[in-house]
Amino acid sequence: MKLLLSTLLMLAVPFATSYPWHASCKIAWTFGVSCSSVVDKIKNQIQEWSSDNCGSGEKCLYKFDSFEKNVLKATHETPKQHYIDDLTFTFTDNGSACSVMGSSRSETWYAYLDYSTNYCNLHNLIDGAGLTKVAGYSEKTSDSQCTQYSSRNCDKY
Repeated sequence: MKLLLSTLLMLAVPFATSYPWHASCKIAWTFGVSCSSVVDKIKNQIQEWSSDNCGSGEKCLYKFDSFEKNVLKATHETPKQHYIDDLTFTFTDNGSACSVMGSSRSETWYAYLDYSTNYCNLHNLIDGAGLTKVAGYSEKTSDSQCTQYSSRNCDKY
């Protein structure tokens, strides 16, 4: 009975909110620098935060997987519960600017709410790499694109 109620609740909640059906996030960024510079900065930040020395935050346990045909793939593991989130960045050069579509999606099949973890997975990398300070920086997302975006607090991570 509990399993049935849990399943029904999981199916009903997306209709009552504007969140995605699965704990995830999609963000569109623009940076006023070349895509090769953006790729390098993100890869370097992933490497810098690859250790398991997390302290009290989550700016750790990132893992670079691949970079092929303008798509960078990585993962992030949450240090306390050890959930894995898949990260994907797709880069498009627009002359002197770079457009990036970023996504983070929980590998846990039953994940619905994530306390904005998937948003913070992406935002923390961009911010840590210094890309929020480059000329022409913009970010576009919403609750319908990122689970619990409006209640985000990436400083806790």
